[in-house]
Amino acid sequence: MSTWTPRAFRKVADAGTAHRPAPNDGSLRGSTTIWVVADGDGLYVRSWRGTADARWNTARASRAGHISAGGVDTDIAFTPVDDAAVNDRVDAAYRAKYGRYTGYVEPMISERARATILRLHPQTAPAPPAPLRSSPGAFP
Repeated sequence: MSTWTPRAFRKVADAGTAHRPAPNDGSLRGSTTIWVVADGDGLYVRSWRGTADARWNTARASRAGHISAGGVDTDIAFTPVDDAAVNDRVDAAYRAKYGRYTGYVEPMISERARATILRLHPQTAPAPPAPLRSSPGAFP
């Protein structure tokens, strides 16, 4: 998996982001606003609706999506997290970054939301295919 450049990491960590989960067919659905927080060298998201949220289920199943934040526009991979210590630190990060939105922060640090934590990883573009070479007498 790719790692964030320091500049892209900071931009995404500091911004509110728009996320368009990619369904299994690879197409992008409409945007939704999500809150991204940083912990150490990781960027994390949660669904305040919990595991019943259709967009979260799409992201979890496809493990792929796209975000735009602070001038960073990139495809991403999602990795589920099963670590109580990370979840505790992410709770603190949500409180620190979004604490002024009291009616919204509490659902983001609930047990329902904690069950949906995903780590974001930037995806690098695949290498372009090699050009086809023709041999004498073959069609180009």
